[in-house]
Amino acid sequence: MPTTHILETAGADLAYDVHGPLPAADGPRPLFMIGQPMDASGFTTLASLFTDRTVVTYDPRGLGRSARKDGRTDHDPTVQAGDVHAVIEALGAGPVDMFASSGGAVTALALVAAHPTDVATLVAHEPPLLPVLPDAEAAERARAAVRDAYDAGGFNAGMAAFIVLTSWHGEFTDEYFAQPAPRPAQFGMPSDDDGSRDDPLLSDRSWAVSGYRPDPAALAAAPTRIVVAVGEESAGTFTGRTAVATAELLGQPVTVFPSHHGGFLGGEHGYAGQPEAFALKLRAVLQDD
Repeated sequence: MPTTHILETAGADLAYDVHGPLPAADGPRPLFMIGQPMDASGFTTLASLFTDRTVVTYDPRGLGRSARKDGRTDHDPTVQAGDVHAVIEALGAGPVDMFASSGGAVTALALVAAHPTDVATLVAHEPPLLPVLPDAEAAERARAAVRDAYDAGGFNAGMAAFIVLTSWHGEFTDEYFAQPAPRPAQFGMPSDDDGSRDDPLLSDRSWAVSGYRPDPAALAAAPTRIVVAVGEESAGTFTGRTAVATAELLGQPVTVFPSHHGGFLGGEHGYAGQPEAFALKLRAVLQDD
């Protein structure tokens, strides 16, 4: 069973879990797994497939068990990078290896730029970075349409629009915007609206995450080995395209992993992936170091 810790900082009380004992100085590096807006619970299956090394998971501030004290509701990757840096320092186990997915991969890129000695190898899986796309302005418009659908109709309406955005192949063209507004029933969801408008995925609270622009010079100067990963089923979709474009920005080929955007998931959230095959690929990439 993992041990749970609470790290008190000025802006948040950060909850993190350590799966297994921290390694000796000459042992394998801890493997830190981060997501956004997913918290530590989304890595339950993947962590269970790495019992031969210490795994660390955490809840980003304001999500899961990590209570905010800064009075804010937005999610900023540079702020979260500072949080992850604080957790790594608290571990006291030297640099970590890191698997970071979705918005967590954005935080990880910000972390390496700001604290280059924290991470030895970073596997950044499908960072949803709008600015790296050739159709960035259209992608911003598509993102705004999801927020607008959420504001107008609630979670299920917003999620229907989000599904359409993330399943679209290729650039966001006039054809994309000419589509009729999706209805929740098309995806087997009810049209109920509970009145809340604070979802970190569907509101504009995480726009700083998807709007982050990596600093290629800072990343190139860091000693960190960076691997940008994409799911084989994500080819041509929004996060598949952002992964490829991020890799190109960093002057490297993208590394293909099994399954889709949530390919490491078991039954934790939504559409399960292929966690065993995903873990084998991740293990092989980390062993290449």
